[in-house]
Formats: sequence, C-alpha cells, structure tokens
Amino acid sequence: MHNRRLKKRLWKPSKKYFDGVTLFDELARTVCDAECLPRKELYESWALAGRVRRRLRGQRIVDLACGHGLVAHVCSLLDAGFDEAVAVDRIIPKSAPRLSGVLTARWPRLQVSYVECRLEEFELRPSDVVVSAHACGGLTDVVIEQAIAAGAALAVLPCCHRRAEPTGFEGWMEWDVARDVLRAQRLRQAGYEVHTSSIAREITPKNRVLIGWRRA
Repeated sequence: MHNRRLKKRLWKPSKKYFDGVTLFDELARTVCDAECLPRKELYESWALAGRVRRRLRGQRIVDLACGHGLVAHVCSLLDAGFDEAVAVDRIIPKSAPRLSGVLTARWPRLQVSYVECRLEEFELRPSDVVVSAHACGGLTDVVIEQAIAAGAALAVLPCCHRRAEPTGFEGWMEWDVARDVLRAQRLRQAGYEVHTSSIAREITPKNRVLIGWRRA
C-alpha cells in the first residue's frame, strides 16, 4: 500500500497504484497524466468532495484558496447538480490549467473557471457551495466570513493553525482543536446548521472537516 500522505508529485508511472475499476481509480489515473499534483492532495480533495456531496446542495461550487482547483473538479464530478464551478486563489499555479485540461478531456462536462484575485474580492451568492481544503492559517477564517456574509453553504478542511488570541479553552484542549470549535460556534451564531466530521488521519493529521448551511 502506498503512502497517502506523500507530498511527492504523481507521475504517469504512478498509475500502477490505481489499477482498480472505481471512479476514484479512474480519477487518480487521469490526475497522474497531468504530472503536477502531490499525492496527498488527491486523497484530501476526494475525501472533502465526498462529504460535500452527502451534505450540501447548491447551484455553483466555489473553491476558495483553491491551489490547483482539484476540489472544484471532484465536487462537479460527484454531483452533476452544480451548474457552474469556479476555483479562486490569489495566485493560480501555472500547472493548474494542465490538470484541468486532462480532467475535462476525460469528463467534458467538468468546466471549471479559474479566477485569480484576493478571496475577499470574489463575490459569492447565497446559492453557492463554498469549499476550501487546507487554506493556510487565517485564510480559513476569511473563507468562513465570506460564506457567512453571502449566506452560502460551506465545507472547509482547516490547516496550519496559527496561535493568535486566547481561545478560552486552553485548560481543556489543544489550541488548534479549540480554534476549530470557535469556528463552529461562529457558524452557529450566524444562523447555520453545523456538521463536524473528519477524514482519515492516514491522509493528513489536519483532518477535521467543518460543514455548515443556513437554517431554513
């Protein structure tokens, strides 16, 4: 069994690890053709997109702090109900169009637009589903605040917690866990239903998933 946490890039020879007949195997082999994505991002994106599919519905998927934008592509692949998909980041990797190209060649309905701008500058809609995988440090909070301001549903996989103001839970739990508890509270206070879960630790130790949607 190969290591799912590896940051090593997937290459065409890596296809030998994905010789099954599942949709994930087919996706992984296609990603290998792009020769630009770290292995762990494939597993993280698949895991987060699966939780989005089970919990959230909307008209447009918006991948904030998107990196290569794989989460947006996988969400669209798993849920044909999205009319549109957008991947947003301050700087889009030069290899992102290559990844998108191999995915859309295999699945032509996957049409993801890339937008290069600050996250605060992108205008969200109430019907959006906002996703973000490992937006570093305070960027996760930016994603949450942007989604709340628009009334959009969201699913985030927080990463790289930075110590800032006290959480008030220092005597009970680790700082990074407390920070995510406060994020969940922020969503509830803003009128959101909240669901918490996690992805496998064998994929990433930063594995907590926070999902929220406006109460009816």
